[in-house]
Amino acid sequence: MKADALVLFGATGDLAKKKLFPALYDLEDLNELDVQIFGVASSRWSQEVFKENVVTAIKARKPDVDQAVLDKLTGDMQLIVGDYDDPATFVALAEAIKEFKLPVIYLAIAPEYFAKITTALAEVGITKRARVVVEKPFGRDYESAKQLDAELKKLLPEEQIYRIDHYLGKEAVEDLLVFRFANTLFEPVWNRNYVSSIQITMAESFGIDGRGKFYDGVGATRDVLQNHILQVLTMLTMEPPIDMGSESMQNEKIKVLSAIRDINKNDVVRGQFDGYLDEEGVAANSDTETFVAMKLFIDNWRWAGVPIYLRTGKKLPETVLEVVVEFKQPPRALFGKSESNQVRFRLGAKDGVDISLQAKKPGTKLITETVDLSVEFVAEFGDRQGPYERLLRAAMLGDHFRFTRIDAVLHSWQILEDLLKNPHPVISYDSSSWGPDAAQELVPGGWAPVGTEADKLKNLHQ
Repeated sequence: MKADALVLFGATGDLAKKKLFPALYDLEDLNELDVQIFGVASSRWSQEVFKENVVTAIKARKPDVDQAVLDKLTGDMQLIVGDYDDPATFVALAEAIKEFKLPVIYLAIAPEYFAKITTALAEVGITKRARVVVEKPFGRDYESAKQLDAELKKLLPEEQIYRIDHYLGKEAVEDLLVFRFANTLFEPVWNRNYVSSIQITMAESFGIDGRGKFYDGVGATRDVLQNHILQVLTMLTMEPPIDMGSESMQNEKIKVLSAIRDINKNDVVRGQFDGYLDEEGVAANSDTETFVAMKLFIDNWRWAGVPIYLRTGKKLPETVLEVVVEFKQPPRALFGKSESNQVRFRLGAKDGVDISLQAKKPGTKLITETVDLSVEFVAEFGDRQGPYERLLRAAMLGDHFRFTRIDAVLHSWQILEDLLKNPHPVISYDSSSWGPDAAQELVPGGWAPVGTEADKLKNLHQ
């Protein structure tokens, strides 16, 4: 059943401005937004000021905005002003949405408010008929995630809870499934017999952007690795589901997470960029990591013995999200050792797939050279929908396919529990480097080139 109202808590915050309102504009432009929109915030704004800020936020992301679409989106939009600790705020919200049968409540706020706000919604009867969307992070470790879930489950059944990880809304991440399971060319070799290693890199060239107080209590492991990177890993390594339903997908992801071997602490490198301690809001003696790299293994029939390398960090040479699957050398090197025998998935900007192969170099001698077969999806298919546009649509339609189930969340925290409780100290690294030297040494022969570095090598081959 499709929702008929959308309520955004934190409607004057950064997430709403940068992601949610531009996504809602896109849905309106497609004529798919047949809902009344309500914002809830403590900012003492008038209705006019609220709408002006919505318009400004959308135009900042979409300079060529269609004014008719914008007017339609903001026309009946309404802001409910009130503190989240004040019961009157929720009474006012209940009155405003009393005529709507199925509202979606989006909690674009700090996680510590999730349970409190859901309880207040329940007290005025809203949760009986609502879907509740919660942003990441869901907890800050295994115990807190378990406790938060218990508090929400007192008020809501699992089917009414939608836990967002916006990476699951990315077209390119979803395409990992299509690449693997729709192409017979690759599925037979997608296993320990042919794959030498897997590398997943999520790098950001920027720092913490004035969010020192928030980030210092989180760090790279909680902020990115526990959710985004492990989600990408499950899509890359899971078994084919029996169908494309949400439950079947989640079941296969759980099998992967359950099979991850306890991570050796000596296979983890934590880093902190130079200058982090000078950021406003950061503790003077902070040991919070802005970079983390690790090696892990999936102890199941398909992947046993294949090293999987994960890394993420801030103030790295560029912003990139990529997966490199390296294949083993042929059993007999007739033409010498292959320089490159891999598939590279570009999941961020300029998303697509590069396949590196060996071909005979022209001439009388049997000498090989690397050639790259590349596809850029935007060039092939045109513009792709943004993750929040797709996730908002799914929540309003009641489709859990692109959201995370609680057992997957808890398994993800369990995998990292010991590393969070007993970490090695952080190692300083220069801004615009690829993290501490120790991280480079995790991978025999070094990490595969990614981003523009890989593109330059690819151009040399062409």
